[in-house]
Amino acid sequence: MSSILNKKPEREDEVLDSALRPKKWSDYVGQDKIKENIRIIITAAKQRSQSPDHLLFYGNSGLGKTTLAYLVAQEMGKEIRITAGPAIERAGDLAAILTNLSEGDVLFLDEIHRVGATVEEYLYPAMEDYKLNLILGKGPMARTMELKLPKFTLIGATTRPALLSSPLRNRFGAIFQLNFYTPEDMEKIIKRSSDLLKIKIEPEALKIISNRSRFTPRVANRLLKRVRDFAQVQGNGLVTKEIAEHALNFLEVDKMGLESGDRKILLALIEKFNGGPVGLQSLAAASMEEEGTILDIYEPYLMQCGFIERTPKGRIASRLAYEHLGLLHMRKQLI
Repeated sequence: MSSILNKKPEREDEVLDSALRPKKWSDYVGQDKIKENIRIIITAAKQRSQSPDHLLFYGNSGLGKTTLAYLVAQEMGKEIRITAGPAIERAGDLAAILTNLSEGDVLFLDEIHRVGATVEEYLYPAMEDYKLNLILGKGPMARTMELKLPKFTLIGATTRPALLSSPLRNRFGAIFQLNFYTPEDMEKIIKRSSDLLKIKIEPEALKIISNRSRFTPRVANRLLKRVRDFAQVQGNGLVTKEIAEHALNFLEVDKMGLESGDRKILLALIEKFNGGPVGLQSLAAASMEEEGTILDIYEPYLMQCGFIERTPKGRIASRLAYEHLGLLHMRKQLI
């Protein structure tokens, strides 16, 4: 069964994701403190007729970092340009992007932790002094050319803040961590999405999807669209409690929002390493998952649920993990 988490959105899903993205602050549910801080930064910058400070957003995938960047640009009345760290391979790529910005524009740099060290050096003066110092040619004939840049706001997004260098991190005027959403906020988000997609959904079904959405809006919207498909094909279009439970069970999403990949990691930890402690490399090999996938996609939610504990010696499966998988008898044997 393919994973809702790892599945790349199809073209239709991409269009729908864009349509569901909040277009104004009042539609953005949750992250209240972050929203208020950003709005103060923007209001103060507008009063000074300046561009806001550079902003860094970090947190798990699907929590709304890109949406916040769009809202900042909209609030400023400026254009937003979007790129990603791996796409900027050379200084020339960075120069092409920055010189095409207009005064006050927002540059959203996703996966900023994957920007190369050489490109990062060119990014420093661009962020601080709004200029690029390019080296043309090689050897004795090499010369330096300074390019002046329009004042812009760089918004960086990352799921791996620890991989950012200190010099780059320190050049951001404000750094915000996006957290998992509350169940109440998730229900509001799903209700808003169902209204936009014109999906008829019962309150109990809405709560079921919310409880299995990993407290993440992107996951919730994808689950909602898949449940809608089941309601359309196997029902009369109305998403009932029974349809929602049947669809999510068929997709192998359990009552806590765990998928087959999550359970595979927990089972490897319990059955192959007696519950741990075990290092990330060994756990990745045993579960046949990449280390980065475990760190970025699976582990944050498993820790949020209290299923995995990190210790200096490695990862440990908690009592809650044994209970959830119905393996508590195995834990008793180890104690």
